[in-house]
Amino acid sequence: MLAKLKISTKKPILKIGAKLDVKENENMLKTYETELAGRKLVLETGKMAGLANGSVLVRYGDTCVLVNVTASKEPREGIDFFPLSVDFEEKLYSVGKIPGSFVKREGKPSDKAILTARAIDRPLRPLFPKDFRNDVVVVATVLCVEQDNSPEVAAMIGAAAALAISDIPFGGPTAAVNVGLIDGKIIINPTEEQREKSDLTLTVAATEKKITMIEAGANEISNDVMLKAIKEAHKEIKKICKFIKKIQKEIGKPKFEYKSFEVNKDIYEFIENNFKEEMKEKVQEADKETRDKNIDEITEKINNACIEKFGEEFIEENKADVGEAIYKLEKKCVREMIFVEHKRVDGRKLDEIRPLSCEVGILPRTHGSALFTRGQTQVLSVATLGMISEEQTLDGIDTQESKRYMHHYNFPSYSVGEARPSRGPGRREIGHGALAEKAIVPVLPSKEEFPYAIRVVSEVLSSNGSTSQASICGSTLSLMDAGVPIKRPVAGISTGLVTNPDDDKDYVMLVDIQGLEDFFGDMDFKVGGTEKGITAIQVDIKCDGLTYDIIKEAFEKTQIARKHILEDVMNPVISKPREEISKYAPRIVSTKIKVEKIKDVIGPGGKMINKIIDETGVKIDIEEDGQVLIYSSDNEKANQALEMIEDIVREVEVGGIYYGEVVRIMNFGAFIDLGCAGKEGLLHISKISKERIKNIEDVLHVGDKVTVKVTDIDDQGRINLTMRDL
Repeated sequence: MLAKLKISTKKPILKIGAKLDVKENENMLKTYETELAGRKLVLETGKMAGLANGSVLVRYGDTCVLVNVTASKEPREGIDFFPLSVDFEEKLYSVGKIPGSFVKREGKPSDKAILTARAIDRPLRPLFPKDFRNDVVVVATVLCVEQDNSPEVAAMIGAAAALAISDIPFGGPTAAVNVGLIDGKIIINPTEEQREKSDLTLTVAATEKKITMIEAGANEISNDVMLKAIKEAHKEIKKICKFIKKIQKEIGKPKFEYKSFEVNKDIYEFIENNFKEEMKEKVQEADKETRDKNIDEITEKINNACIEKFGEEFIEENKADVGEAIYKLEKKCVREMIFVEHKRVDGRKLDEIRPLSCEVGILPRTHGSALFTRGQTQVLSVATLGMISEEQTLDGIDTQESKRYMHHYNFPSYSVGEARPSRGPGRREIGHGALAEKAIVPVLPSKEEFPYAIRVVSEVLSSNGSTSQASICGSTLSLMDAGVPIKRPVAGISTGLVTNPDDDKDYVMLVDIQGLEDFFGDMDFKVGGTEKGITAIQVDIKCDGLTYDIIKEAFEKTQIARKHILEDVMNPVISKPREEISKYAPRIVSTKIKVEKIKDVIGPGGKMINKIIDETGVKIDIEEDGQVLIYSSDNEKANQALEMIEDIVREVEVGGIYYGEVVRIMNFGAFIDLGCAGKEGLLHISKISKERIKNIEDVLHVGDKVTVKVTDIDDQGRINLTMRDL
């Protein structure tokens, strides 16, 4: 329940709904307070970043995030989209860390920061005016982190609040919360300890009326439980939205007027009246390349007709309007076909999935590989197994320090028939890779069961929509091909939406959307999961939000489609992980040693472990708990290394028999290296043989290998040996 609202530096408490009496101090500081998940949430404005269009400092417990929003005074010319930019800046001072890089300052954003920026962006973007072209920049700077209180949630709330009180045109507010699930109980904004136990990591953003964003990773959660978690999240979000509205009403600036980029009415009406039927024919083509060619042809025809109708000079001055009008007409035709005629551009039924196929083991020397094809979308996924020490090291503001499973998604320009040089993964690629990673993690074996670092790379070879979902399927197949003992196969599918803007109960849902349907539709609802339940969700929308009925239906349709993909397409090719890993993958031999023996295995300056590696060619990981993992494609060499390690850590005991090496000769006997952490014992000349020996060098030499028995160990740890009594 929304508890209280605090305003001004003296922080007088006012119940929400009461008349607000704001008293400003010299710094214009205003402070507003409420509760979220039983913890104090405070929004401050007026003290910092006074030149931004809107600025809010969010305090959630001891987590502090400063969110600033700015807008350009003039629109950006020559574009046909709204230029919104969102940055989530992780400052390592917020958790008391000095950056680990050579320059000792934060570098490019981490994947986590990019994913958070995307999560902030997605619920905000649809709420700006459609004809708005001014640059808008949202910057959330993390100043201080208390791990129990999510800086991501603070940033999402702060962004909505900063936009609400600014003069930037915005149709919010929105708000967001995290949701966990422990022993079947739904937890809003779980603490760090609760997150470690949770079967669900869910972020929900919404307005007071509708859901605007869902991002989830889950341990095979049912549709009903997931929907219930979303509804519980929305209850809390509604309270925060009301809280922000009260602040906006009190101190919000009037929204500035902007130049509208609504398409020229005369141009659009001329194009629609003369080319609508032809446009409907041109877009009805299953092959993307042919359809693109059709659109190019009608575009040229429309341009010529517009020049003839309005004159070349007028059209040259309004070229952007012609392009926007053609786009608008194409969108209208596609949406009307789906909404009115229930007809898709490639002729499929609304719930029909494109033709599917898959192969595994197509690359001869990689550890695992798979090719997954859905219509004209094709993804090659390749799995690699490595040492635990090769897992990814993380240097961020949360407590996660490493990542054992990595999924990387690449989207080269040739996949859409374009000629652009590669410049590394962008935010979209990182987001899609993270979605596939979330989908797979719940079915992976534990480190104890399968002590490997695992990396899967999904190369998009051709794209006509749903590449992220194809990469989920391809990753599952490549992991099974590599012999990774996953619990169950995972598949991914997306649904789309075309709504009646005047009635949110009047809509048409599509299964397995292709690129054009995503581009012109209102929703891309991606769900990954097993036959048992959901493992990942990512929802993008272009409308003002989703109702519970839409979400419920999306869950039902994706479950049916997922079952079809798993049972009818993937299982006939490979239904379970291979019994053996690839012969090119490193085998593992393991042992457990006492923690105090780790230093003996490593040796001074790494002398002992490097000797083992040099002699056997293996790779060795030693965990802090004494777990020793030996990696080699040669079992004989791995076992040799294991023997050498066991010799080093073996305890010297009275009565024990050891195979050692003569390291020194004295006139009274020989010193024998017992192979136990460099421990030596004395083999007295009288203990070598039952026969009398005059000169020890007549019997033993440095470097000789001998079998000896420990007769006693004195109080000073000196070891006495015998050969005579063996």
